[in-house]
Parts: sequence; structure tokens; C-alpha cells
Amino acid sequence: MSTSAPAALPPKSRVLSGMRPTGALHLGHYHGALKNWVRLQDEHDCFYFVADWHALTTHYEDPAVIERSVYDMVIDWLAAGLDPEKATIFIQSRLPEHAELFTLLAMGTPLGWLERVPTYKDQIEKLKDKDLATYGFLGYPLLQAADILIYKATYVPVGEDQASHVELTREVARRFNHLYGRSKDFDAKVAAALAKLGKDDTRYFEKQRKAFGETGAAEALAKGEGIVRKAAVVLDETETELLLGHLKGSGRSVLQEPLALHTEVAKLPGLDGGKMSKSYGNTIAMREEPEVVRQKIARMPTDPQRQRRTDVGDPARCPVWQFHEVYSDEATKTWARQGCTTAGIGCLDCKAPVADAVIREQQPWRERAETYLANPKQVHWIVEMGTERARTVARQTMKDVREAMGLRY
Repeated sequence: MSTSAPAALPPKSRVLSGMRPTGALHLGHYHGALKNWVRLQDEHDCFYFVADWHALTTHYEDPAVIERSVYDMVIDWLAAGLDPEKATIFIQSRLPEHAELFTLLAMGTPLGWLERVPTYKDQIEKLKDKDLATYGFLGYPLLQAADILIYKATYVPVGEDQASHVELTREVARRFNHLYGRSKDFDAKVAAALAKLGKDDTRYFEKQRKAFGETGAAEALAKGEGIVRKAAVVLDETETELLLGHLKGSGRSVLQEPLALHTEVAKLPGLDGGKMSKSYGNTIAMREEPEVVRQKIARMPTDPQRQRRTDVGDPARCPVWQFHEVYSDEATKTWARQGCTTAGIGCLDCKAPVADAVIREQQPWRERAETYLANPKQVHWIVEMGTERARTVARQTMKDVREAMGLRY
């Protein structure tokens, strides 16, 4: 079942995303997420948070790096172009409502749902130097679900590797609505509404409901919805909503199912051609000094088959070419490709325009960051204001959740 957002999104729908404060942000963060965040803030009600609790799932033995990185990361966000007047910027741990919803959701979330998240085993394999056999690490996709659901976000911008987390969030919301979104006479009301469909349509509807519940097939959902829409002449609005909820296996929508928002982003590799990551030591920080940028790019490996200046190369084998794909215009790319494949230019010649382009992109970030570095209280105030705006929304959601669960004694 597809959960991707449509091409044209409703105006001012809520978007939520976050980043873990585990060190300086690099160019991969900017091109993979931040650049998109800046664009989305002009179109939607955006909530962006510092995921410090999530950082503890892998850095619980060294929380000092988190403390050092929280406000520094916010400065990187502001330097990249996030506007606190347009986007709500806040810190996850300042809102205990996240932890409360996480706890309440944990009571009814099957263990198998968490164990099957693809990134769970993948991260354990990749981070063998860390002891990740903890409840916190196993449960972090559910905490992530709570982060999303507490703000009733419509869209979550993610890469393909994180789409499974949004799907888990949808399942968690659906299960919660099924368990707690029902009134005491829910079954009787469903039976009464189904009686208006007639025996054949009721039988067909139940067949599609069962198929959707077992397989999640979009076709079954569409067929079931078609039966309900066809019966609009005999069903009132409440009965229609009731049967549509019953079809999806839910009651009243206490928690909103979000959609994964897949957008085109430039994939910038690390200096070695692999994924850019602090743990791999192959990054260029967003606010790296220009001379350091030139040194790092000058040391980048190139086509391994181009041993001598006179050897012809193949851009497809060269990490530097991947930087050209992101940073160079067509004329520069043509020059670099032709020079490489004919040995007309050396590798250092090829790297020079890349370094110039990176430094040019970073210049306004460094300038904007200086303003905030000189006035840290301004950064703290921005976060305080964003946290209070987020708190208003989170508290209302928790009020709805407690009421649905019967916890408002």
C-alpha cells in the first residue's frame, strides 16, 4: 500500500521532522534534509525538533557530545535558512508529553512490529562497536512514532531508507484508534449501518475489510470504500464515517495516520565515495573553514585506474565526479568529463571548481552563523518560543489520548 504524498499537497498541512545532535552537521545533512526543510517552511506548518532522546539510543555512554551539539545544530539550521517565524524549532526532551505518549503506545504495540523494522538489524550490524542491545534502541521507532503522532503531522519528509518508520507509525495510529477510538456501542452501530447496505453488499464489504486487514492491499480498501460511497443515499454522514473507519480497522481517529513525503534531494557522497558520515571520517562540515575544505577535497581519491597524469579516466569511477553532479553547471561538467576521459586535465584541476563551489555555498552559512554565535541568548530564545508553541499542540493531543483511554479520572 502506497503511503507517499501526492504531488500537490494541501496548503499549510503540518510537516514534522527532526535530527539527532551527535556532532557538527555536514554537507550531506544539508543536501539530504535541510535544503528540503527550508523549502517546506514556505509551504506548510513545519515542526522541526532536536531529537536528543533519540541520540541517547546510540550515545547513552557519552551524553556529553549531545550537550555540546544541541544548540550548535540549531545554529546550523538557522544558518541554512530556517526561519523561526515560519517554522517551529524545539527540543524533544523539553516536552515530557513525548515520553508519556511513547509509554502509552508501548502498552499496545506488538514486540514483533519493532523487531521487523529494517533499520534495527542494519544499525546493529553497522555499529558493532556500540552495545545496542537495549530497550531504548529497540523502541526508538516507537518513540519516533510518538514524536510524529503527538503533533498530528500530515507529512513526514523521509528518504527511502526511513519509509518503514512512517509505515510503522501509521500501523501504531491505526491500532490505537482501533483499541481506544470506539464507543461502547460501536459494534451495534456498525451492525445497524451494515444492515442498510443489504446482504450482498454487506458480504462483499466484509470480504474487502478482511482482505485489507490481512494484506493492507490498496485495491481491497478502494473496493470497500466504493461500497460505502455507493450506499451514501441510505447512510447518513456519521454512518458513512463509521463504516469507513471499520473498513480500515479503526474507530474514531484520535491519532492521525501520517504520510511519507518523498521529495527529490541531491545525494552527496562522502569524500571517499561512500555515505557521508561523521563515524566514517569522510565529511565536510557545513561551516568548515575554506582552507580546510580545499585540503579535504584535494585529498579525495579519484579513479583508481588513473595512476599517471597521462592516463585517461572514467568519471563513473571517481568520487569527485559525484560532487560535480551536485555542485557544477553543465559547462563545468562537460569540461571535467572531457578532460578526464582524454587525460586533458589532471585530477587536481578537476577538484578545483568543486572546492570553489562548496566554499561559495558555505559563505552565507558562515555569515549567518556568526550573528547567532555572537548572541547565544537569541538562539536560546528561539528554541524557548518554539518549544512553547509545540507544547500547546502536544498537550491537546495528550488530553485527547487520555480521554480516549479512560485515563482522566
